[in-house]
Formats: sequence, structure tokens, C-alpha cells
Amino acid sequence: MSGAMSWPFLRLYGLVILYFSANSILNVIIPLRGESLGASNTTIGLIMGGYLFTTMFFRPWAGHIIQKQGPIKVLRIILIINGFALILYTFTGLGGYLVARILQGVSTAFFSMALQIGIIDALPEKDRSQGISLYSLFANLPGIIGPLLALGIWQAGGMNYFTIVMVVIALSTGLIGYSAKIQKTKEQAISTDKQEVSMFSSFGQLVKNPVLFKCSVLMLVSSIVFGAITTFIPLYAAQLKSVNAGIYLMLQAGTVVFTRFALRKKIPSDGKWHSSFIMGTMLVLALAAQCVSFSTMGGFIFFYLGAILMGVAQAILYPTLTSYLSFVLPKVNRNVLIGLFIAMADLGVSLGGVIMGPIADFSSYSFMYMICAILGLAMIIFAYDRRKIFVS
Repeated sequence: MSGAMSWPFLRLYGLVILYFSANSILNVIIPLRGESLGASNTTIGLIMGGYLFTTMFFRPWAGHIIQKQGPIKVLRIILIINGFALILYTFTGLGGYLVARILQGVSTAFFSMALQIGIIDALPEKDRSQGISLYSLFANLPGIIGPLLALGIWQAGGMNYFTIVMVVIALSTGLIGYSAKIQKTKEQAISTDKQEVSMFSSFGQLVKNPVLFKCSVLMLVSSIVFGAITTFIPLYAAQLKSVNAGIYLMLQAGTVVFTRFALRKKIPSDGKWHSSFIMGTMLVLALAAQCVSFSTMGGFIFFYLGAILMGVAQAILYPTLTSYLSFVLPKVNRNVLIGLFIAMADLGVSLGGVIMGPIADFSSYSFMYMICAILGLAMIIFAYDRRKIFVS
């Protein structure tokens, strides 16, 4: 095998699976552990949201440091920090969980950038998109098994099992990451000073550039819904009959993986704004949230249908908007602007816990997910645009 499927890259994909498997377990354990310690939904939302909020904040800087130091050197340091964060979960309470989530957020910002920049630098142009697609695919795979494993650990009643799993993941990622190698095919002659000027001057484009603004708002609001699902579905499922949060998250993650593979050639990649396609995706998102909300009366059928629909929306929206932006954004600062767009996705997932937690506290999970459905419906209208091509 060669190119994106050669042994050095398969090793990197294995590292990606190990790294994100910890988070797929923590997404279930932290809400359950927080509730058992008497934490409110607001507190749990803040702890869960701290992860991607931190990732969002550090992501714009990660690329600059990686450009100076190289992806492998940064990767090795980050895996040490991530390993410390994972072990911190095993012996601390809620305060320690928040610190660990922040450390994980910093680690993920640099880890994902180091891997993706490393893959881009090491692969020829014809293989780069395949390499990034495989990275994304393997990053989602732990979400299929991780939630069920987490519930098994929790139901076994032992944080001892949790401790063992976290230590094993921390050591495994450290060993594999330390021995990883990425060889560049070419050097990018871009001055760091110019990069910083470009980055700072580009922040205002989130509002000034109508292309970036529309895509960022769609991604932000959609990610709020995704974040609310990830944070509170373990607690919501515990109130319902004949449903399982692990199966829900497994179905959602499995649908993301299957849909991205099955529809990889159907996603628009022509630089045109396909209003009906985006509006249809937002309709699927709204229906998914409403199905989850209606599960209190409709039962497990609506609950699991919501998981499948949520997975479809999640699989389609991000690559569609990212592909569109890659065509229409100005080349001089395209990477910086796409980085800001990705940061909006991180922010949305974080806000999904921070904003929706208080709503669930004052009302119910069902009502909170109905609010998510309303947000999805609002985005259907926002996604409409009669112009087929934006001029940047």
C-alpha cells in the first residue's frame, strides 16, 4: 500500500483512534459522574463545554507554533499534556474535571492541527484529500464503540475500571505518538510574521465577509444542537424507558461514518451555494432534535430515529460548508478564514452544553431539545439564498 494508506499513515490513523477514544468515553462518564456528585446541568454543561471552548481559543495559534517547531515535536509534547489530563480524571472531583477538560482542549487544538498539517505536508496533492478524509473518518470511529464501553464501565460500578482504561489510553497514545514519523514532501516558504498579520486582520472577516458569515452562523447554531446532544443525552436517556444512551451515540457516530462514505461523491464541490441542499440538511437537523424531544411520549423509536437523522445532518453539513468555502474564499488568507470557521464549530459544541444546561435546569430535557429543533428550523430560512455563487 502506498500514499494515504501506507504504513506510516496507518500508524497515524491508529493514533487518531486511540486519542479520540478517550473523549468518546468521557462524553458519557463525565455527565453521569457529575450527576452522581450532585452537579446541576449548568455545571455539567460548563465542564463539558470547557473542552471545545478551549480548543476554539487555541486553534488559531496552533498552526503558527507547528509551522515553527514542526508537527512531530509539537505532537510529542501535546501527548504528554493529554496523558496528564486523562490521569487527572481518575483521582479528582468536579474541579479537577474542569481543569482536565481545559488541558484536553489545548491538546486537541494542537493534536488535530499537527496531524492534519503533517498529512498535508507529507502527501502529494493527489492524495491529500484522501488523507484528510481518512483522518476525519478514523476520528469518528471511536464514537461507535466508546459510549457503550463507557456505560459498561459505569454500570459495573467501578471507577477502578475507568482508571485502568484512562491509564492504558494515555500510555498507548504516548508510545505510538513518540515513535510516529512524518516526512515533508516540500517546505512552505511562508513567513511567520506575514501569517500573524494575516490572521489578526482576518478576524473581522467573520462579520464582514458574507460568505464566511453565513457559513459560520449555520455551523455555530448546528453545533449548538450537536453539543447539547453529546452533553445531555446520557442524562436524558436515564429518564426514559427502553432506551440506551450508548446505543444512541453509537447509532449517531455509525451514521456519520456510513453517510460520509456513502455520500462522499454527492456532496457539492463546485463553488456554488446549493440552497435546497443546505436547507434540506437543516430540516434533517431540526427533525432529529424534535424526534429526541418527542421521545418522552413517542418512545424508543423516535429516540433512535433522532440518532440516525442527527448523524446524517452532522455528516453532511461540515464537509459541504468547508468544501464551499475552499472555493470562494480569497486565496491570500483562505487557510486562516477556514480555521476561524472551524473555530465556530468548536464554539457551537461548547455552547451546546453551556447554554442548554440552564434551559434544562429550568424546564426539562425534552423542552430543551425542542428549542434545538426550533433553532434548526430558523436555520432553514437563514440558509436560503437565491444567488448560486458568492463573489469574494
